[in-house]
Amino acid sequence: MKQTWSADSAFARNRGLISHEEQRQLARSLAVIPGCGGIGSTVAETLTRLGIGRFRLCDPDTFDIANFNRQLGATTFSVGQNKAAATKARILSINPDAEVDIFEQPVTASNADEFVSGADVVLDGIDFFVLNARRALFQAAQLEGVPAMTAAPLGFSATLQVYLPDQGMSFDDFFDFRDSEGSADQLVKFLVGLAPRALQRPYMDLSFIDSESQSGPSSILGTQIAAAMIGGEVVRLLLQRGDSLPAPWYRQFDVFRQRWVKSYLIGGNRHPIQKYKIRKTKQAFKQNGLWSGLSQLSLG
Repeated sequence: MKQTWSADSAFARNRGLISHEEQRQLARSLAVIPGCGGIGSTVAETLTRLGIGRFRLCDPDTFDIANFNRQLGATTFSVGQNKAAATKARILSINPDAEVDIFEQPVTASNADEFVSGADVVLDGIDFFVLNARRALFQAAQLEGVPAMTAAPLGFSATLQVYLPDQGMSFDDFFDFRDSEGSADQLVKFLVGLAPRALQRPYMDLSFIDSESQSGPSSILGTQIAAAMIGGEVVRLLLQRGDSLPAPWYRQFDVFRQRWVKSYLIGGNRHPIQKYKIRKTKQAFKQNGLWSGLSQLSLG
């Protein structure tokens, strides 16, 4: 017998965790996700199954076979399809009542404010190497008064940082970004600042970072953990279930090493220990030849 889709039936098993009224609140909430690759497509599906009912997506890229190891949206059916369009179709296949808008242009400094306008939460799915757009996104979210999160899949682990408009540090302040710095300097700061404890470092071979193709070691474990961490924080924020811990708080969970870190990093990347790690990472990148390639990137 063919079943008729309904929100009550689809999300009934959330009961006991999410009340009926909370489920309706999530259905009214707008999640903005720039980038629909590893993080973006996985976060979008996670939030859809939690019951988030409104999305705004963007991604100029298309799925290809190189995405298969870590991106839920990448299948033999979606190869060659625009990532945002494919993610929209995936969302609607789960929740036909969802409202999904696609922002036709990639996020830039000139349109980031329009992209985040009216959002209840902003979730960073931008590629690691595209820092200019990411910085514009977080600045726009802060000005709009909207909470924003970045979660990085690093090896078999994931990190999470939350940026609130009226608490904690801003995105640029935490990472200590400066417009006068070159691309390599900013990317090293971003890498070191994402995971101050670097739980993934003992088993990750950084020589596989390729600045030309803008790729590096990755795993589906990292993207799924990141999406789950974002999902938990979205529930906490949107349903007002207690205070969130904004930057300079950070978290990292590594399922391979079975280690969890939640800590407060005074001053973010300005902390003396972070400055030391940044210097050592720069030295390592220069020794293995990565520095010159990173220095030539435009950062989007």
